[in-house]
Amino acid sequence: MPESKSKFLIPAVSTAVVVAGGIAAYMYFKGGPSGDISSALGAAKIVPDEAVLATYISTEPKVWAKLEQFGTPEAQKIVAQGLQDLNKKLSTDSNISYEQDLKPWIGGVMIAMLPSSPTQPAAQNTPQTAQEPKILMVVGIKDKLAALNFANKLKSQKDVKVQETDYKGEKIIETTGKGELNYTTVLNTTYVVIAPQKQAVEHAIDTYKGEPSFASKEGANSMLARGVNVDNTLAQIYVPDYGSMIQQLIAANPNATPLSPETLKQLKQMKSMVAGVGIDNAGVRMKAIAKLDPELVKYQYQNTSAEVVSQLPADTIALMSGKGISSWWSALVEQSKDVPELKLTLEQARSQLRLVNIDLDKEIFGWMDGEFAFAAIPSNQGVLAPVGFGGALVFHTSDRKTAQATLNKLDDFVKTQSVNVAKRNIGDKEVTEWLIPQQGALLAHGWLDNDSVFVAIGGSIAQTLADRKGQSLEGSDSFKAVTGTLQKPNGGYFYLDMDKTAPLLNRFAIVQQQPITPEASAILSSIRGLGMTATSPDKTTTQVEMLLALKPKNGN
Repeated sequence: MPESKSKFLIPAVSTAVVVAGGIAAYMYFKGGPSGDISSALGAAKIVPDEAVLATYISTEPKVWAKLEQFGTPEAQKIVAQGLQDLNKKLSTDSNISYEQDLKPWIGGVMIAMLPSSPTQPAAQNTPQTAQEPKILMVVGIKDKLAALNFANKLKSQKDVKVQETDYKGEKIIETTGKGELNYTTVLNTTYVVIAPQKQAVEHAIDTYKGEPSFASKEGANSMLARGVNVDNTLAQIYVPDYGSMIQQLIAANPNATPLSPETLKQLKQMKSMVAGVGIDNAGVRMKAIAKLDPELVKYQYQNTSAEVVSQLPADTIALMSGKGISSWWSALVEQSKDVPELKLTLEQARSQLRLVNIDLDKEIFGWMDGEFAFAAIPSNQGVLAPVGFGGALVFHTSDRKTAQATLNKLDDFVKTQSVNVAKRNIGDKEVTEWLIPQQGALLAHGWLDNDSVFVAIGGSIAQTLADRKGQSLEGSDSFKAVTGTLQKPNGGYFYLDMDKTAPLLNRFAIVQQQPITPEASAILSSIRGLGMTATSPDKTTTQVEMLLALKPKNGN
């Protein structure tokens, strides 16, 4: 539990739970919310319908215990020590142990963001103040007897001041402790409602008494009932009106650069979103489902066969793949008609390329209509020796003629810059290289087959691609472990191999004279990799899935 949340929660709950215990008969002491994700709907019935965002965090011990199956002994020791330090800090500040005093009774926790309260206009020549959103916490009580014992313990603390008021038959408890002011109420001896503002608690009581709730909000009920399909859910987030949330966040930060109406319109492409985080046998998995406005959406992910992945070597460090760059570019151009800043940027890019007689729309993006991949591949040769890796770009195209003509124009341009351009055969493929004296090729390009063109940063990367020997990335154990359980079909992958990335991070850290700490190194060594993908089942829906693949405790 973060320190800021503990300071917010502990003083606020103190005598609120005493009230719950005082009015509840012993028969009610057992039962209540279980703390798992199925309790989210019940908590949402306490949250006012004006909430623009709600997050539900599970407190089910067996769910969090799933994390214990992962990590090296060193990493597990570090995490355990961190929890001990946090618990010790909590005990020092409040004489409270999370494990002994809070964990036994706290059910699931819903944190909601309500619209900010109207503020008085700022006086002339005075700084504008932020209209901070109201934060409301709804904490389930899964064991009322344990909660009562906790409250009695807090009741004896001298640095906690309590004042009670009545609102529509419910007690609101104002709690002041160590400079923190919070308001709390207990509803039906089942939920503790906490907020830094009294008005937020009053709105929650209104909701409990029958006013519309977040659970009854259009679109929210189905989100809460269905959520997203992840095993052992740790948390879910619900955003039924994405546009309203963006406006609230902007209002909360008036010093930020205002967004233009055109930009706000683009942001409103997303109507709503639900996301969940869970733990399964592969690691920590996140899924998100966004509902889109089909009238505003200009681009839809195209599913790929992932054939391009088979054209990369097994030791690839990182990858981003997909399909249809030309479609993406056309959508961006269409959007720029309504966004002056974007339109200006595109025009500037077009003007720069016209200086070398290249049409950005037709000769760069126009022929990129198939699959693509951007990859980082290890190499310690030539110009890549200082960094330890090079880049590879692979494009599938149905217009080889235009693609080759563009590459020829680029070759002719660099020749005018006193760069030596030469051709050589690698295996059975002809490759064109841009050569640097005594260092070899800075860049190379060629064709892997009739429809697949590649551009490589570093001559050794060109050698790897054009005359690849051994296993492909598609068949590597690491790629299978990180991406094999992601949704299919999909629009492409983001992939990162942590075992190959960590040494590079360490190399850069040493160069910057800021070596990676042993603790950070231990955590990194427990991560197998990161995989992410996205797909659009239809024009109104985008689904994103991400996996932080972790190494099991007893093996690789």
